[in-house]
Amino acid sequence: DTLPEDSGFELEDFMNLELPALGQTGAAVARTRVRLSPALVMEEFSFTLDSEVGRFEASGVLRPDTTLDVRILSAGSEQNLSFRLPQPPIMSNVVPIRVAMGEGLEVGETVRLPVFDPTSLSTRTVEVEILEHDTLFVTDSAALNEQGRWEPARADTVPAWKIAEVFGGVRVESWVDEDGRILRASSAMGFNMEKTEYELARQAQEDARLVSSSPIDDDVILSTAVQSNVDLTDVEQYEELRFRLTGVDLSGFQLDGGRQTLRGDTLVVTRESWDRLDPDYRLPYAFMDLREALEPEPLIQSDDERIVRRAREITARRAQWAQDPKTVARQLTTSVYSMLEKSITFSVPNAVQVLETLQGDCNEHTVLYVAMARALGLPARTAVGLVYVNGAFFYHAWPEVWLGEWVAVDPTFGQYPADASHIRFVIGGLAQQVEIVRLIGNLDIEVLGEVAAQE
Repeated sequence: DTLPEDSGFELEDFMNLELPALGQTGAAVARTRVRLSPALVMEEFSFTLDSEVGRFEASGVLRPDTTLDVRILSAGSEQNLSFRLPQPPIMSNVVPIRVAMGEGLEVGETVRLPVFDPTSLSTRTVEVEILEHDTLFVTDSAALNEQGRWEPARADTVPAWKIAEVFGGVRVESWVDEDGRILRASSAMGFNMEKTEYELARQAQEDARLVSSSPIDDDVILSTAVQSNVDLTDVEQYEELRFRLTGVDLSGFQLDGGRQTLRGDTLVVTRESWDRLDPDYRLPYAFMDLREALEPEPLIQSDDERIVRRAREITARRAQWAQDPKTVARQLTTSVYSMLEKSITFSVPNAVQVLETLQGDCNEHTVLYVAMARALGLPARTAVGLVYVNGAFFYHAWPEVWLGEWVAVDPTFGQYPADASHIRFVIGGLAQQVEIVRLIGNLDIEVLGEVAAQE
């Protein structure tokens, strides 16, 4: 909408998601509102995500010096943060408008835009390529047929630009009209979207709920899994696993280091020996070299009194070991494993909300573990990649803790250390995890060999 007195624009975006996942249907509703200057620069934004586990809210105001003041609300917890940005950003839903309304748009042109993501509270540079200009037929009305079903009644011809948005190795193509409204698009996760009449969209949604021709193809978890060439029965028995990773450019991923050794496209993962670990410090960790792995983050609220209190309650069970890093790492792994109900969750994972709902998937287990570990002075970070389960490798997240070296643990499965089928690609929060998207549908994993642990 245009605001009065040429003060700019206000853009509202609404998305209703229902995704089948491992026999469940994950539902989430996302709403974004952005206030734009006449030059389409973001001035204010608000974002809400409602799911079965509650609401996540983020809002922000951009100051004239390009400092972004952000307020986060979730599970009764409020955080206020400020980010100094090199230039005024835009939101992802503004990108097509910004491109379409640019002067002298030409096929072959490339535009670079700073895009702010409210779910990860980070800015990334997006390259927008202008691919072609054509005329599309777009449904502009619907009518009921004799069977009482909605069908397209009329189509309009719409001049449109085909653009490609490229970020972090991910490419998303879409058709937009000359006002920047999306007509057709493919998402980074492989979903296809098309502008249509409301009645047709609701009817298609109801049809999809009633019948699915291929549950595996529709399932967001199963359809993104990478099939294994080897059945790794009782995967915890292996001390070492060797893999060949193909189909993607491996540069930029954090595959080499710690338990993982990468040579060309061959990766060796060696499971740590828990008994041999001998960290040379007491909790809380007192040195500055691992400061980032000890500090709170926007969604890892390790300084929240509820997180601190619950973490201390867990370690109080064996108070004489409360300063021993290895004992605390094990206690947190088993406690988070037993505390949380295992369920697929479509939300922005944050520790305070997880502690309140006590449910979630690997993301919720990991964010709660990392927050409680940091609350106790145990350096911890998030690792993201894939893990072997029942004949395939699934996308997964788990913590790594500092025990004289970075050690993978998995509170989702109750493993300390995590088994050798955990293949880490990325270290870090949501801002870094977007890199994983470029693996989906492209990565192939071949198991080359295994070494069983000695009895």
